[in-house]
Formats: sequence, C-alpha cells, structure tokens
Amino acid sequence: MVGDGHRRAGTPLRAAQDEAGVPPGVWKGRGLAALGLAAGDVVTERQAELLLGEGRHPDADRIERELLAQGKSPAQATRATVLGRPIEHNRSPKTDKAKERTPWLALDLVFRAPSTAHIAWALGGDETRLVLESCQDVARDKTLAWLEESVAQIRWGSGGKHRWPVKDGLIVAVFRHYESRAAESKPLLHDHAVVSIRARRPDGTWGNLSADTVLAHIVAADCLYTLLFMEEVSARLGWAWVPREVTPGRRPVMEIAGVDQRLIGWQSTRRQQIEDALSVLTDKYEERQGHPPGEKAGYALACQAADQTRPPKRTELLSLTELRERWRVSAIRAFGACTVYRLAERARAAAAAVWARVRPVVDVVLAAVDTVAVVYVMRGAFKRHHLLAEARRHLSYALRGRPHESGLDEQIVQTVVDDHTRPVGRGRMMTADLRALYPRDTEDQAVLRPLTRSRMAAPYERARLAADALAARVRAARRADRLGSRPRPYTVAVPVASRSRPRPFRDGRKDGRLPEPETGIDTVEQTRQTLEAAAAQVAATLQDGRRAREAAHGLCPQPAPAAFPPPHTQQPDTQHTPGRTTEGVT
Repeated sequence: MVGDGHRRAGTPLRAAQDEAGVPPGVWKGRGLAALGLAAGDVVTERQAELLLGEGRHPDADRIERELLAQGKSPAQATRATVLGRPIEHNRSPKTDKAKERTPWLALDLVFRAPSTAHIAWALGGDETRLVLESCQDVARDKTLAWLEESVAQIRWGSGGKHRWPVKDGLIVAVFRHYESRAAESKPLLHDHAVVSIRARRPDGTWGNLSADTVLAHIVAADCLYTLLFMEEVSARLGWAWVPREVTPGRRPVMEIAGVDQRLIGWQSTRRQQIEDALSVLTDKYEERQGHPPGEKAGYALACQAADQTRPPKRTELLSLTELRERWRVSAIRAFGACTVYRLAERARAAAAAVWARVRPVVDVVLAAVDTVAVVYVMRGAFKRHHLLAEARRHLSYALRGRPHESGLDEQIVQTVVDDHTRPVGRGRMMTADLRALYPRDTEDQAVLRPLTRSRMAAPYERARLAADALAARVRAARRADRLGSRPRPYTVAVPVASRSRPRPFRDGRKDGRLPEPETGIDTVEQTRQTLEAAAAQVAATLQDGRRAREAAHGLCPQPAPAAFPPPHTQQPDTQHTPGRTTEGVT
C-alpha cells in the first residue's frame, strides 16, 4: 500500500503514501455495490485490514456498533460482519504443536506493460506519461471486467464441487507502483490488483471464489491486457509495435517500434541479475542430470534464480518527479541526450514504416491454424483457455496495435474447436485433429509428430515450423480452389475495422470439415487442355475465313500456316511442361 518502501511506525497511511510518491489505492469491480462502496473510492487502511486481512465487511466497525446498540452480544455482532465462513484458528488438544489454517483471502494480479512502455513513460514528457498511464487504466479495467464476466465462479459444497458465476462481480483494490525492486531503482509502471476471495452466491449469501478457475485463466488475461494496452497506445500516440526475441528459440515479446533497444538493457537490470544466476543453476542441473532442463524444469530454475537474487526493499523514499529526473539523467549519461529527447519522434517515424507494410485485417482460418499448431506442439493436450491465450497473442503479432473487433479472439477459438480438435482424456481436454486439412491421410498428425518428438530445437521454434507448414497447406488448397473456380467454404481476410461481427461461412456440412481440395497439378492440366482446344478452334475459324475472302476476290491461294497441335498431343523432340503448350499458348 506504500510502494516498495518501508513505513515508519506511527506514520499514517496517507502520509506514508505521499512520502513514497505513490498514489493511494482505489476500489474497482462490480461487487462493490453489495458492500456500499463505489468504484474509484480510496482504499483506507482499516477497510483493507478488515476485508483483505480478516474476510469481514470493510465497514464492520459501524455495523458492530449498531448491532451492540440493538442489544446483540459481541460475538453475534462480530459474526454478523463476517463475509462467508470465519477464519478458523484451531489448536489441537492432543499435541503441543499449534495447528492453524492459513486463510487465502485475496489474489494479487500484477498488470505490467512491456519494457519499452516503461521507458517511454519514464523518459518522455509529462503529456506522454499521462497518456500511457491512461492506457494502463483502460487496459487493466477491461481485463478485470472480462475476468468477472467470463471467468470468475463462486464455489460451495464439499470440496467446492458446485460452481456458479458470481452474482454481482469482483471486489478489487488497485495499488499503483512506479519502480522495480532492483538495487538501483529503475522505472517499472505496474498495478497490483488485489482481488478479494469473498463474493456473493446467486442466493445472496457470501462464499469464496474458485481460485483455481481464476488462476487457470491468468495467461489468457495477461494476453488480453497486453493486446488492449497495445491498441490504446497506438490509437492515442500513433505508435506501432514489433516483436522482439528475448531468448533465441523462445516466444517473442511485443515492444514499441523505434525505441532504442539499448534502453531495454538499461531498464531491466533485475532481469540481468536473474539471467546470471539462472546460467549457474542450469549448469549445475546439466551436470547433475546429464541433459539440459526441459520447459517445466527450466521454469522451476528461473523461479529459484529470482528468489535468490531478490533484493530487499528500499528504505529511501522518492517522489515520482524525483524518480523521473534521476532516470532521465542516468539515461542521458549512458546513451546521450539525442536518444532520450528524440524517443517519441523516432517512435512515430518507425510506426509509419510498420503501418505501410502491415494490413489491418485478420484471416480467421489462418489464425485458427496458427493457434492450434502452436498450442499442440507446446502442450499436446490442451483446454479452451490455452487456445484463447494463443489466439490473443496471434492478434497482437498480426495487428501490431491496430484495433481488433470485439469477439474476434473467441471466433478464432471456436473455429479451432469446430474444425481442428477432438476430445481426449477427461476434464474437457482436447488435442489437434488435422483431418480437415489432410483428408486423405490416415495419420493426420504425421506433419506435426516429428516436431513434437524432436528435442533439438526449442518448443516454440518447433511450434512455428508446424504453424508455417499448416499455413502452407491452407494456401495450397486455396490456390487449387481458385484455379478450379470453386466457391471457398471458409472465412478469409476479415477486416477488423468493420462494424459487423464476422461470421464463419458454413457449407452445410454437419462436421464442419473443409471439403477435400483437388490436386493443384490436375487443375492446372485441365485448364491447359481447355485453353489449347479453344486456341485450335480459333485458328481453324480464322483460316477458313481467310480462304473464303481469297476465293471471293480471286486471289492466289497462299500456303496455309502451321496449325496448332491438337489437344493431348506433343511434338517429337520437345519437352512438355505442365501449364504450357509447345506453341507458346499458356
């Protein structure tokens, strides 16, 4: 609540926040109405202590006074302010060891913009700083709204077996921080959204959120936040985004085009500390196990490296104005004044180059193929929220900050589920099913199986190879359809700026599979034969007309020109090429 600094004993919360240079926390979420709060109200220390620390009503003190005045006992008055089940602290009479149930009363969701956005926010002018903070607010609030409308569930019953959407919404306390925890303070604009675990059931009683449901959709929420933040920045500042490869073979991240890449290293000193420690832990792992760590082991080692290098919180408290001045002086000393003061100008120039080559359209079929290939190679079996996260990543890469139509990510996921997946195992798990693209192959996964078994390349690198292979298959089928003049039963190039919601075109088949495409070579050969026959008929007609005119005027007959070879014939000593005749007619 006071940033990353320490709060002196006896210092009021608001004074400590002013000292630390961080704004006070504010309440967010539609569930505030049930507690008598409103969105945008300041989070007081007592409210946070009651709701997020004890699971009670944030105005429990007033409620208790009113109930005691009505003649209720202190225990009854306290129990009336508890939202749901009270926190239990049990001591076993059979043992000397105390047994306490550690309550889980809130989830801390951190909304952090890309690295180049922190740099532009820290080194840019006041107008740029305010615009980026506004973009952060919009992207964060929309992501929280998606979580409470589409994800959040209330649980009750033994083991939480009953799940139902929350009645009102979420109760969230948002705290904004300006810097990282590195030993040398660096800019890091991020928000801590502390989501209360307490929520109302459909019958009006209070219970607990299904935390596993929220945590399962964390990656999808993160991808949505990044996509929305990119769109807000591009719409308000005119900047574009480009992918940046942080680690070779790993998934790239989106950064603002035109921002000097050296500033990223200056800003992310904490990351460099983690990478240095991670290299040592990885060497020890390979020496102990005899092989490099996989994806799960690599993630565990990265968490261990982060814990080992975590510095203590700063004791020096600086205001945002002082921090920005310190950051600007540090960047100018390291890279020069031109790099700092021309940052926005270079970003606008780079955006013009990006918009010149990026079309603001999305091909739903190719997006679905890309999504299923990446998720299948990375996971094998997956659920719908895995597809949703990858579909939002695809929109970020494809649009580079251009706005997408509402519901387009869900449409891509539904196309994947309908056309390229089949159920497997339990718990709504799915896997890839490519028979729509390879109708004649008995082993429909043959194109992807070598990539999933290979350990020579990184998982994401193999996923990109698989996605490119399936995209080439779709384009080949489309070329065959165009040459055969057949209608295409799939969605193509959906403009994201259109007002109407794009709907996939169905061909009437119940299984939703694409019809089997014709072979491209056969179609080309048929077209060649048709053209040759038409050319021979035209030549014969012209020759008969010329002879008739010569006879009518009494002219001497001229030797007839060599006729075109008839269809399906080939002159001796010539090499036939599909799509061309021996006389040059294409």
